[in-house]
Amino acid sequence: MFIFLGFHETKIIPGDGRQSSQTQPNQTMDPRGFPTSLPEFQKVFPNNQACKKYLESVRWPDGFICPRCATQGEPFRLPDSEESCSVVLKCRACRKPTSLTAGTVMQSSHTPLTTWFWAAYLVTTQTPGQSALQFQRQLGLSRYETAFQILHKLRAGMVRPERDCIGGEYPVEVDECMVGGRSRNLGQGVHDMAIVSGAVEVRPRKETDDRKASRYAHHEGGKPLRRTIYAGRLRLRISESRTRPVLCKFVTDNVIPGSTIRTDACNGYDPLQSLGYVHHKLALNGDPEKAEAHLPMIHIVFSNLKAWLIGTHHGRIERHHLQAYLNEFVFRFNRRFYPMTAFNSVLGLAARSIPPTYEELYSGEWQHPAG
Repeated sequence: MFIFLGFHETKIIPGDGRQSSQTQPNQTMDPRGFPTSLPEFQKVFPNNQACKKYLESVRWPDGFICPRCATQGEPFRLPDSEESCSVVLKCRACRKPTSLTAGTVMQSSHTPLTTWFWAAYLVTTQTPGQSALQFQRQLGLSRYETAFQILHKLRAGMVRPERDCIGGEYPVEVDECMVGGRSRNLGQGVHDMAIVSGAVEVRPRKETDDRKASRYAHHEGGKPLRRTIYAGRLRLRISESRTRPVLCKFVTDNVIPGSTIRTDACNGYDPLQSLGYVHHKLALNGDPEKAEAHLPMIHIVFSNLKAWLIGTHHGRIERHHLQAYLNEFVFRFNRRFYPMTAFNSVLGLAARSIPPTYEELYSGEWQHPAG
């Protein structure tokens, strides 16, 4: 389970970047003390120094602890400029230097911390996300490649290796969709299509929501009847084929054994019953009413995914980068009700993240972690 660092019982002092136990009422702060608007964010993190103080307070809330000798105490602080990305702290006991950004997606970066913080804020709080071109324009970056690399490094921190499986008490809908489009100079037809497997929990709404929704059914011309279910946690992964080993591995990697799984009549899911799952399958035969009744949530997810890829990124995504964009979609989808809690995670502060280099990204050597 994700542990949110830095805002448990503390408040951030705007303009200082440090935490305080004082309770300061602020209408634009969420209960954890994080800014929920652009003006408030600018007050909290106005410059690099505020960002550096925040990073240090999150990494060592009880004071600096040397990662080498575990000595706790005020370290030596090597001189750094206002615009430098990292602060080097040196242990007074063993003299080992420690970079403030080591072990995060910002490691070895020369980009100012304010740019990284703005990137993390925009990526985690804006529903449609950010394209590299949009990000370059908004942050005033001189090179597109810088914006591209920053966003991909942030995406590298969006998948936790120890993430939980989904399902359990909630049924899970599993299906696949095709992502891609037409390519130039390849003749007629659709080319470069990728198979994307998806699994999403189906959760019931609260009783109060059910009562509120039922009122609309008795008013002619009133609001549409709300669903009594909603989409829970989501998993997406590129699948090389629709064979049984590939589809079943996706399920076993992401869904708790014993869960109820709903699929269409694809025979690739036939072994699920023998693998310990309660498997309900139905031949849809292109019938929209059957699809709406049997697999409503996963089809909504796929529709939103395709609309996002086309709307924000205009569908121009290289196949070897597609998994990174799927990870971003899942990351924001699973935190859509609490977007502010994702800020620490996307910067790689809650767990060690190994960021890709520019050469690895463009050559396709970097393997994006699978969802």
